[in-house]
Amino acid sequence: MLEKRQKKRRIYYILRRAKSKKGEGYIDVVVLTIVSMLVLCTLLAVAPVFIAKMNLDTYANELSREAEISGRVGAETTQRLDRLNEIKGLNPDVAWDRIGRIQIGQDVTVTVSTVVDIGFFSFVAIPITLTSTATGTSEVLWK
Repeated sequence: MLEKRQKKRRIYYILRRAKSKKGEGYIDVVVLTIVSMLVLCTLLAVAPVFIAKMNLDTYANELSREAEISGRVGAETTQRLDRLNEIKGLNPDVAWDRIGRIQIGQDVTVTVSTVVDIGFFSFVAIPITLTSTATGTSEVLWK
């Protein structure tokens, strides 16, 4: 009879300990830490894509401005393209809607595109094509 009573007390004690809320905060902190680290790692993997897009927009705007000032797509824009490649570290594909002299008041459009990989560590590399377009109006009168 004494053993049966001790068994019941042990079972009661174990059940009471299992239902206890002590230590629940530790588990919450661990789960919150893991989730916040995953979010941080995702942001660090995606941030270079946004930076590359901003650089590509600047790249297209500067090329367009060079075409506006020089009044043509040719040697000047090629030199500017080479300087931008050195400065920005990008080597994008560049397409112009027209080549040669551009009369005052005519528009010229440049499209710049490149491929950037979103890399989640060394497991996955997802290629994303970024494209930027800029339009400018020639400021040179050709006679």
